[in-house]
Amino acid sequence: MSETTVRIQDDLYEAVNGEWLKTAVIPDDKPTTGGFATLAQNVEETMMADFKDLAEGKKKTDIPEMHYAIELYKKVLDTERRTREGIAPVLPVLEQIKALETVDDLNKVAAELLMKGRALPLRIGVSTDMKDATKHSFIICGPNIILPDTTYYAEGHEAGQRLLGVYSDMVAKLLRFCPLTEEEQKTFLEDTLAFDALVAKKVKSRLEWSEYYKNYNPMDTDEVAALVAPFDLKKLLSDLYGDNIPSKIIVYDPRAIKEMNGYFSAETFKLYAHWLYVKALLGASRNLSPEMNAIGRTYGRALSGIASDPTIEKEAFQTASGVFSEPVGVYYGRTYFGEEAKKDVECIVQKIIDTYKLRIRKNTFLAEPTKEKAIKKLSTIEVKIGYPDTVREIYSKYVFDENDSYYDAIAKIDRIDQEDLFDKLYKPVDRTEWPMPGHMVNACYSPYRNDITFPAAILQKPFYSLSQTVSENLGGIGAVIGHEISHAFDNNGAKFDENGNLNNWWLEEDFAAFKELTGDMIKQFDGIEFHGGKVNGELTVSENIADNGGLGVTIEIMHTIENSSYKEFFMNWARVWCMKAKEEYIRLRLTNDVHSPNVLRANMAPRNFPEWYEAFDVTDKDKMYIAPEKRISIW
Repeated sequence: MSETTVRIQDDLYEAVNGEWLKTAVIPDDKPTTGGFATLAQNVEETMMADFKDLAEGKKKTDIPEMHYAIELYKKVLDTERRTREGIAPVLPVLEQIKALETVDDLNKVAAELLMKGRALPLRIGVSTDMKDATKHSFIICGPNIILPDTTYYAEGHEAGQRLLGVYSDMVAKLLRFCPLTEEEQKTFLEDTLAFDALVAKKVKSRLEWSEYYKNYNPMDTDEVAALVAPFDLKKLLSDLYGDNIPSKIIVYDPRAIKEMNGYFSAETFKLYAHWLYVKALLGASRNLSPEMNAIGRTYGRALSGIASDPTIEKEAFQTASGVFSEPVGVYYGRTYFGEEAKKDVECIVQKIIDTYKLRIRKNTFLAEPTKEKAIKKLSTIEVKIGYPDTVREIYSKYVFDENDSYYDAIAKIDRIDQEDLFDKLYKPVDRTEWPMPGHMVNACYSPYRNDITFPAAILQKPFYSLSQTVSENLGGIGAVIGHEISHAFDNNGAKFDENGNLNNWWLEEDFAAFKELTGDMIKQFDGIEFHGGKVNGELTVSENIADNGGLGVTIEIMHTIENSSYKEFFMNWARVWCMKAKEEYIRLRLTNDVHSPNVLRANMAPRNFPEWYEAFDVTDKDKMYIAPEKRISIW
């Protein structure tokens, strides 16, 4: 063993991934490589080749919605036309915004602007009602801000100041394409930054948003309308729904709404109007000339440390596959995902759910009534694996003309999306809808549907393969499945019942015990120094609980597997979290992401289980050791 070799007992992540990390190269147009990112890159390359063949007629597909995906793909590739048209396609929208001089002017056209996807002085939408997950509710919250989090606006925050400088330079360059005088360009930028600064003082931080169950704050529509005046919310609702306006609104961000006059009033209207103009320009830049597109990506590159934009071929695929995500995912699943693998993963999922029930039965801090309700929730979890059987009807409505510009095609699709969203208010929730497409390398749990989704694209090595050992698959996709199921019982998911309703189904003393364990999990991660910053244990607690639960349930299964290998199990757990990333991206995630850094996800969770110590003879002399009394196993 060389002196530079890292012992697995001291650093599981580095021992497993170290050699790869030394030589791995992050693509210039990506912030990361390894693990999830490498799989996603491979899927992207495969699908780019297919899109090219479909566009050239070398391949065929029986999925009708893919026709428009390919047509949109071609529009992105037509850089000659995009260059020729320049800013012209978006000028009517910009002129409409520039003509707004008073709040009354805005109120007259607010519904129209909303249907065009324009930013009103508050965000509104329609979402699943947390108290009755079979229905929809009308929701409202404050506007988005420029910087990644409200904390970036603190005086002396170097990254915040740097990023505002990048943003300002980007917007200044885009404004030069507009029919504005130099003085107007300067004023529009200054007012945009001023309005954003006002908003940042009122809206929630990332930490506050992470406790998403607290978004449920129902208020009478009349009360909300009075708070947000002079913006005429009642007129907007009437324009959308006629006489059938909702009597209740769910206020996701009460402070921002109650203090809306702090950022939007007759006096600040000019700031808002110029902010809206800039937002519309920036949003459109991606769909205009290649030059404007490149400028409009500047801030995003700075955020993540990305060196260059994607090639035009990659941009075309990313755009088309993003807009037509479900049909593209169905195409990917039908083409590249095998039925044998699907059945095998379904068996793994069922085994994990059954084992989870056993662990709930053996749980020492829950009383029997709470256990029964937890088991009921597990019994009703719906499992979505691979890709949906059919493509939702909405995608067949994404129709645009052959002569439409790239911008106009996207604008038509955006309007269809907006109309569909607000049309859902009085319709039942479609619980069969997939939250992720089949070609996405990810997985998720929905508290509102009590379902878990595993797209076809993640069901590959190192997460899963029929050629991997059972131990490796359990340390990979098995632990990820357990992770998603555990979200049903994390600090957020625990607030929802088996039907997806926000409902306290716990005995008071049981939840108090769970909250104490949650506090222990916060402490285990909080303050760990990482790349010049510190981990926020409170921000990341839900994901850390889920990692802990995912390992716990799969370790339980390992005990039942003949010739199982805990070494293979833990090493593959570390392998799936392998990631090499740009420093800017690491720092962004550290302050902004509910997930802990990947290296900590690989190294922290195993330490809580005795099987880790037995597998590699880890002792109190090793760095991967924590004392038994400090180990946490919640689920």
